[in-house]
Amino acid sequence: MTSQTSRSLGFLNLEKGPQPQTPKPGSLLHLGTFDFPIISETVAGAWADVVIRGDPALEPACVAAAKRLLERGAAAISANCGFFIRHQAAVAASVNVPVAMSSLLLVPTLLRQLPPSAKLAVVAVDSTSCGKDLLQVDDPAQRARVVIGGIEGGKLWQNQMQRPPLPTDDADIETDVAACVARLRAAHPEIAAVLFECTAFPRIAPAIRRITRLPIYDITTLCRLTFASIA
Repeated sequence: MTSQTSRSLGFLNLEKGPQPQTPKPGSLLHLGTFDFPIISETVAGAWADVVIRGDPALEPACVAAAKRLLERGAAAISANCGFFIRHQAAVAASVNVPVAMSSLLLVPTLLRQLPPSAKLAVVAVDSTSCGKDLLQVDDPAQRARVVIGGIEGGKLWQNQMQRPPLPTDDADIETDVAACVARLRAAHPEIAAVLFECTAFPRIAPAIRRITRLPIYDITTLCRLTFASIA
C-alpha cells in the first residue's frame, strides 16, 4: 500500500475472502513487480467466477472502486482480472485518469506489429468465456488472425473458482499454460506472439518465453506502458 498523496497505479481487485493470500513474487499485486507504487480496492461481489463469466450488475461496484482509487491518489487504473474488460468503458467514463483494465486491450496493436500472415495466440484462464467480442477487433479478417486457448479445468481454474479462492503453485500454472500454448501452436503454426489474459500468468511468463522463444505479452506489459506515459 502507499500513502494518500503518492501517485500510484490503482487496481480493481477480485474478492479474496476474509484472509487474502499474500501476493507471490512476479504477481500483479506484489510490491516488487513494478518500479512504481501500486494500490488496490476490492470490487464488491467480484468473485472470480462472476467476473470470468461476466455480470453486468458488477458495473456500479467497479465504478465505485475506481473512484476510491482516485481519491487515494491513483494516476491510472487497471484490474486484477482480464475479464474486467467488460467494464472498461464504464470505468473510463467515470474517472479522469487513464484506464487499462485488461491485457486484451493490446490485441489490435499486437496484430499490427506482426506480419499479415502471422497469428496472435490469446491464452485465457477460461477460453469458454473469452469470446472474440472481447478483443476490440471489428474486421473479420483480423479477428481470424487471433486464436484463443484456455486452461479451464486446470489447477488454477479450479482454485480460482472457489470462495474464497485457493493458492496455486507456479509449477501447476506453468504446466497448464505450456500445454495450452503447445496445442495452439500445433494447430496454428503461424502463431508469432502470445498474449496472456489472466493476471496470474505473469508469474510464469519468463518460463513460457524460454520454452516457446516467442514474444509473450501480459497485463504487466500494459501497466508499464500506461504508467510510463504519465509518471
